[in-house]
Amino acid sequence: MVWTFVKVALFFCLIAALALLSGALAANGGGIRLQAFNTEFVLGPVQSVVAILLALVALWLVLRLLALLSALVRFFNGDENAISRFFDAGSDRKGLNALTDSMTALASGNGTEAMALAAKADRYLHQPHLTNLISAQAAELAGDRKKAAAVYRRLLDDPRTRFVGVRGLMKQKLDEGDRETALRLAEKAFQMQPANRDIQETLFQLQTAQGDWAGARKVLGAELKSGHMPRDVHRRRDALLALQEAKAVLSDDLSIEAREAALVANRQSPDLIPAAVMAAQGLAADGKAKQASRILIKAWEVQPHPDLAAAYAALKIDETPAQRLERFRPLFAAAPEAEETRLQRAELQIAAEDFPAARRTLGDLPETHPTARALTLMAAIERGAGADDSVVRGWLTRALSAPRGPQWVCDKCQQVNAAWSPVCDNCGGFDTLSWREPPGAARAPSPTDILPLIVGKPAEVSVAEKVEPVVPAPEPAVAEPEPEPVPEPEPPAPKAEKGAVYDAEFFEPAPGGRVKK
Repeated sequence: MVWTFVKVALFFCLIAALALLSGALAANGGGIRLQAFNTEFVLGPVQSVVAILLALVALWLVLRLLALLSALVRFFNGDENAISRFFDAGSDRKGLNALTDSMTALASGNGTEAMALAAKADRYLHQPHLTNLISAQAAELAGDRKKAAAVYRRLLDDPRTRFVGVRGLMKQKLDEGDRETALRLAEKAFQMQPANRDIQETLFQLQTAQGDWAGARKVLGAELKSGHMPRDVHRRRDALLALQEAKAVLSDDLSIEAREAALVANRQSPDLIPAAVMAAQGLAADGKAKQASRILIKAWEVQPHPDLAAAYAALKIDETPAQRLERFRPLFAAAPEAEETRLQRAELQIAAEDFPAARRTLGDLPETHPTARALTLMAAIERGAGADDSVVRGWLTRALSAPRGPQWVCDKCQQVNAAWSPVCDNCGGFDTLSWREPPGAARAPSPTDILPLIVGKPAEVSVAEKVEPVVPAPEPAVAEPEPEPVPEPEPPAPKAEKGAVYDAEFFEPAPGGRVKK
C-alpha cells in the first residue's frame, strides 16, 4: 500500500518536472541554462532531450537500487525468497499472464491451447500446485486421458493437491468402468474430506451397488452431519440400509441381530413394506403374533400390499378359509376402500366358496380398472358359480392382455423391478422403487401365472389343457364347429365341488401380487 502511494507521488512529481522544464525551454528560446558551483551550463534543444533521458534512466536505477536494498533487508530479516523474488519479478508477471490465459482457454473449451499455456506458466512460476490443476483439466477436455492421469498422480505428491488427485483418478476409474478401484479411491477421498458432497454421493452409490450396507450407513450419517440431507430423508434411508443389513443375515430362524434391525427399520419408516414384513416375521418367531399383526395393520393402513397380506396370513396357518376371512377383518378395516383390500377379500371369499360375496366385493373393478388379477378373479368366480366354460375363457382371454396392475417401479428410470430392492436393477438409483402402476402398457401375465388360481394344481385338474391353447383372438378358441351334437360333451358343473377349484386350504403370495393356494 505504501509502495503504491510512493509510485503515484513520483508519477505526479515527474509530470510537474516536465511542465517546469517545458516552461523553462520556452523562456530560454528552446535551450536549458543551468548554473551550479559558480558555473553556468547552456544546453541546446538536442542536448536538453538527452539530458532528460539520462535523468530518467538515473531515476530508474535509483528506484531499482532502492528495491534491491529493500529485498536485502527482508532477506536478512528471515525471508529466504526475497532476493529471488526481486530478480524473478518479470518471470512471475509473465507466468501469471500465461496462467490467466490458460484458464480463459479452459473456460472457452480449448483444451489443447490451455495445456500449452499451462506448461508456459509452469516454466515461469515454478508452482506446480497451480499449473497442474489447469493441466489436468485441460488434458481431460482435450481427450488426453493418459496425460490427465499422469498429472493427477503428480498432484498426489503435494498435500495441498492430494485430494484433487485422488478425486480425479476416481472419476477416471468410474468412466472406465473399474468400480472396485473407484470404490477404494472414493473411500480414501472420504477419509481426507468427509464433508465433501460429491465424494459422499459417489461413495454411497458405489457402496450400495456393492452391498456394503454398513459403510453406506456411515456415509449417510456424514451427509446428515454436514447438512447435505434433511433429517426425514436420512431417517428413511437409514431404515432401508438397516433392513438390508438384516436381510444379509436372514435365515429360517431369524437371528437376534436381524430381528432387531428389522424392528429398527420398521420404527424409523412404518410405511416401508419389506421392513414391516420382516419385523412381523421376527415377532411371530418370538411368539408375539399380536404385536406382529399390529405392525402389519399399521403398514396396510398406509399402503395395502400383497406381501403384507401374505405375512398376515402366515401368522396362523391352522385355520379354515372361513376362519381366515374372519381373522382378516381388522386388516381390511384399516383401508376398506383400497383396491388391494377388495382384491384380497374377494380371493378369501373365493377360497371359502362364497362366490356371490366375492362378486359383490369386486363390484365394478373388472370394468373400471380391468387388471389381469381382477379379471382372473372374475374367471374364478364364474367357474365356481357354475358358469359355462366359454364365459370363463372369455375372462381369461381378457386377462391375458390386461395390465398387471401395481408393481415395483423405479421413479428415476420407470423400469419395472420383479421384487423390491433398495437399489434399482436398471439404473442403480437408491430408494427409487415405489408400488404403483408403470407408465404405459405393462406386460400381461402369462397363462402359467394365472391358471393355478383358476384350475388348482396342474397334476389334478384337466381344465389347464383346455385353457392353455387359448390366445387373444377375435373369437375364443373352442371345439371344432359341428352341426350337432357337440363332440365329447363334458359333465356339467352347475356348482363346483368343494376343492374342485381350490385344492389347497391356505393362500400364499403369487407373482404379480395375486394370492394362490
